[in-house]
Formats: sequence, C-alpha cells, structure tokens
Amino acid sequence: MSRVVQGPCAALSSLIEAVGVVEAAHAVRECVLPESLRGPTEQRRGIDSAARDLELMARIGGRLVTPDDAEWPAWRMLGLSQLDPGRDRDGAVPLALWVRGPRSLLESSERALAVVGARCSSGYGDRVTGEIVGDLAAQGWTIVSGAAFGIDGMAHRAALAVDGRTIAVLACGVDRPYPAQHARLLAEIADRGLVVSEYPPGTVAHKHQFLARNRLIAALADGVLVVEAGLRSGSRNTAKWARRLGRPAMAVPGPITSASSVGCHRMIREGEALLVTRAEEVIDEAGPLRLSLPDHQKPDPGDGLSGDESAVFAVLPKIGSRLPRTLAEQSGLPLAIVRAVLPALELSGLVGTDENGWYRIERPPTPGPLA
Repeated sequence: MSRVVQGPCAALSSLIEAVGVVEAAHAVRECVLPESLRGPTEQRRGIDSAARDLELMARIGGRLVTPDDAEWPAWRMLGLSQLDPGRDRDGAVPLALWVRGPRSLLESSERALAVVGARCSSGYGDRVTGEIVGDLAAQGWTIVSGAAFGIDGMAHRAALAVDGRTIAVLACGVDRPYPAQHARLLAEIADRGLVVSEYPPGTVAHKHQFLARNRLIAALADGVLVVEAGLRSGSRNTAKWARRLGRPAMAVPGPITSASSVGCHRMIREGEALLVTRAEEVIDEAGPLRLSLPDHQKPDPGDGLSGDESAVFAVLPKIGSRLPRTLAEQSGLPLAIVRAVLPALELSGLVGTDENGWYRIERPPTPGPLA
C-alpha cells in the first residue's frame, strides 16, 4: 500500500480506517474503489514488491513500522489525523514508515525538536545551530531534521557530536542517500540514530515530496526551530506545519541585510515564529509543563500581587525574556499599562531586564530560624 500511492493520500487513509488494511489492499488490487482513489492508484496498483522491499530493508538493517507496531509514534501522528484534508492536502497520516537505525522511533520522539534552515547557511548560523542543538541534545532532546545541506546537516552533526539522538526524515527511500554528498552523514545517523521515510526503498526524491516530508519533521517533534531562512525557504513550510499541528515555531535569524534570513525576519514580524536565542528559551517554549509535586510546592513570588501587576508577572517566563509587546499580547493588557507595570515590578525585585526583554528574578529561599 505504501508503494501504491507513494506519499500522503487522505482518500486511501479514509478507506483503510473504514474497512481495514487487508480489505483496502484487496479493493486497490481489484480496483473496487471510489472515484477519488482510482486515479492515485492507477499506475502502481498492479505492483507487488512487498517481499522484495522487506528483504532489502532487512539487508540494510531497516524495518517497516506500521500503526499496528508498538514502535509506531501514535500520539505524534494524532495531530495529522485531525487536519482537514481539504485545507491540508498533504497532511494525511503516513500509511507506514520505513526506518533504519537501532533506536525505537516511539521513544526517540518522546522529547524532540525539529531544527531546519537555510541550505546556504552562514558561519554565524552554523555556530548558533551547533550551540543550541548541542545544549539540547546533551540534555536528552532528540534532534529531527531533513539531512539537507546547511542548517539541517549542522543540526545532525551537532547532536552526534555530543552522543545525542537524531532523526533524519527523507523525501526518498531510506536506501538512497539524499543529498548524495551526505551519504557518510546518513550512514552515521543510521548507525546511531534513525533514518525515516514514508517512501518505500528505491524511491527517488522529487520536489513535491519534500513539502509532504516536512509535515513529518514537524509531527515528530515538540516544536520547530528555523535558523536562517530565505523568503521562499522550505523551512518556512515546516514551520507552517508546526502551527497547523499546534506546535510552537521558533526562529533565529541572521542580519537584516542577509537574504538568507528574510524568511525568519518575516515570520517573527508577522507572529508566525517566536525569536529565541539559546537552548533555555527553546525549552521554555517547547518543553513539558513544569508541575511541582503537591508535597514540594514552592510559593510563587508573585502570590502577593494583584490586578495588572499579577497579570503581567504571570506571563513572564521562568526561563528567557520577553519584550513588552509580547507580554501585552499574552496578558491581554494594553501595551502602555504593561510598560508602566514592569518598572514597578523591577523596583519590587521581582523582574529584571536585559537586551532580550524582561525576565523573572528567582529569589533565594528565605533561611529558617537559627537553632
């Protein structure tokens, strides 16, 4: 079935959900299909290379992962299943995933960040990617990317450099290194991480497959970080999928004079992505909720506040900084009020400011009475 449609096909996914995969396969073979499926399956419905494909995958250390397998990242794919096929034509859940690598796809995607960006990245972009990815990977985050030139390749290498986990999602068969110059990198990822594709072995990369592939990069992660991106960069498409799936989109642009960062600046300006500068800010946006155990709850330093001061303090992050405009948007207060409240909170010793905006000040615990 994966080879018959080669890529996302909402109509076939609906048929499988309605009658089951075995009956759907029989319907495809016999062409007992609704009109919406006859065209997409016409060219390849007579092909049956399942045994050969599985043999090839076993020979290269790979496997086929289906929704029936324990390794299937079902909760990651849930967002794709809720997309509107009419609006997001390529948003269907993949029928199966072809996987190379020793790790579990389910476990590897439990805490993950997608990192994508310019293929012609600058030295600055490479350095920032290495720093942020290295910090995240060292803290146990899996780095998901597309193995392309530039930022993608740098993200994979930075994760491997700290012995971290990384997943390369391809727009071709996992047996075909793309780009060819990254054959050694992909071989290393297959040895230590995972190489994944919804396209069966032997499939050649085509332009439209990259856009469909981007949804999987976004779906397998808790958020998408774009480091440098031109106005028409495919990385913006990955960020779009993140927003569709309810994942945060973040960006690290280069100079305003750089053509390779126009896309990042546009996303930040139009509210499509949040500016981040370091790993802690990424975790603040994409990381899990920080809930204290009932027996170990610490008093919130803002508990004594009320009114506008309480509202502004509540939206200040515990890690990272925020600009007044962002705080106004998140608190629902007018910008003028937010700007008036922040200095008062600073005088109270609750907040501070730096070049990135305003941040909370963690007060040290009050010492108990001397014995």
